[in-house]
Amino acid sequence: MQIQVFADKHVGGGAVAQEATESIASILDRFADHLTRVEAHITDVNGHKGGSEDKKCSLETRPKGQPPVAVTHRAETAEEAYLGAAESMAHLLDSKFGRLHHAKGGETIRHLVAD
Repeated sequence: MQIQVFADKHVGGGAVAQEATESIASILDRFADHLTRVEAHITDVNGHKGGSEDKKCSLETRPKGQPPVAVTHRAETAEEAYLGAAESMAHLLDSKFGRLHHAKGGETIRHLVAD
């Protein structure tokens, strides 16, 4: 799983990108076998003006053999934004892969060998 983080100059640039990479990797590590790439874009919506919930993180993952999945989270700080987006993505991927691998909750009885 390759992780790419892009942060604009209003949120701290390289330092924030490095912290975000480590945090996103730790949260999404359990899906590493199912994902090819994760992209995070951390931006300051209002630029230098400030305001409430003006930091935004858009997180896009690319599952193997499936279309990309994306979430967005807005928060007061860049750290809260990328952590919130990573948690949202983890919940989304749990749901997506859970449905994919456990259709209707269990195995079928049609393929059982009769005793």
